[in-house]
Amino acid sequence: MRLALLLIASLLIALPARAEVTVQGERILVDGKPFKAHGVAGWGNLEMLRDLGVTTIRTYGDNNEDVLDEAERLGLKVILGFWLEHPRRGFDYANPAHVEPQMERLRQFVLAHKDHPALLMWGIGNEVEAELTDDSQVWPAIEQAAKLVKSLDPDHPTLAVLAETGADKVAKVKAQAPSIDVLGVNSYGESVPSVPDRVRAQGWTGPLIVTELGAIGQWQAAKTAWGAAIEPTSTEKAQLLEKQLAAVDPKSAGQILFLWGWKQEVTYTWHSLLLPSNEWLQTTEVMAEAWGGKTPGGNHAPRIAVLHFVQGASWPRDQQAMARLRAIDPDGDPLQVEWAVMEEQTVLLKAGDSEPELRKFPEAVLKPAAESVTIANLAPGNYRLYVTIRDGKGAAATGNLPFRVQ
Repeated sequence: MRLALLLIASLLIALPARAEVTVQGERILVDGKPFKAHGVAGWGNLEMLRDLGVTTIRTYGDNNEDVLDEAERLGLKVILGFWLEHPRRGFDYANPAHVEPQMERLRQFVLAHKDHPALLMWGIGNEVEAELTDDSQVWPAIEQAAKLVKSLDPDHPTLAVLAETGADKVAKVKAQAPSIDVLGVNSYGESVPSVPDRVRAQGWTGPLIVTELGAIGQWQAAKTAWGAAIEPTSTEKAQLLEKQLAAVDPKSAGQILFLWGWKQEVTYTWHSLLLPSNEWLQTTEVMAEAWGGKTPGGNHAPRIAVLHFVQGASWPRDQQAMARLRAIDPDGDPLQVEWAVMEEQTVLLKAGDSEPELRKFPEAVLKPAAESVTIANLAPGNYRLYVTIRDGKGAAATGNLPFRVQ
């Protein structure tokens, strides 16, 4: 009997201690100490995150729980998301046949992970109210889910995530979902710095996390004459991100950059903080500087100083066109430049839904060089010219130019 008790005691000692997570006014406390959720949303090269100053990983749905063990190994916390389905996709929160199975999945999800030492808080849905003219079903649904979570796990805060503040979204959460402890707001572009003040103006007094943050959204960007959104270069994105983080950090309990990984959304670089080949961009460098971290080896990403078409962004099919590039590397590293032409995305979805990958046209890329490229051999239509600049040490820069062949 004594041996069995000793064995049990040794196993308990070996288990990682679960942190105490509490909310105090506008702050989040972990083991009694103020905690900033400086983090990333998504997946990818997690090994880098701790050195970059990241404390937190945010997931979206109940299929990313495997990140908990990896986060614990790296000393990171997780905002563990549960995907509440969206009414815009046909989910009916007035229909028990829709709601009850989702609630049961939520119950099992919480019970499975509530004692994990890497768990920071529960993410109750993401932009559930998006693209709705009538959001009256959403707020009671968020409350129902959050109330269930708190009944199963009173030891971790609950977080609701909105697509921007709207005129009254924050007030609706406060009034109709009192089981929500922390407010998350997804925001992009020039709207980001004013998020904390707008949230407080609607009466929210608890912690605020900017749960998605990016330089600019495609819905905010300038467009060509034919309606193609103009994406900033990775250098331009980094410059705006620096201003955003400086403005928001003192007034929030954290910021989560989107997306640690890559995805096709208008382009494959628009919201991506990593390339498919895992190189990181200047936004990563800005993140590290803001949060007291460092990039691998202290490396700096390449910068794009100039990227433009010589003759404009539209030309007849029987003509060739030239684009010019000037890229620099702060460390003086030799740069490798890769050009590609892809079709313009025609399946433009909303609220971050995944879009199909794009067709490439390698035959259109002529005379590729470090400072220029010639484009030809394309049928009439809308396209983009992409450039990727690598420093050979794990960092990169990206840019693209939409164009039309007549």
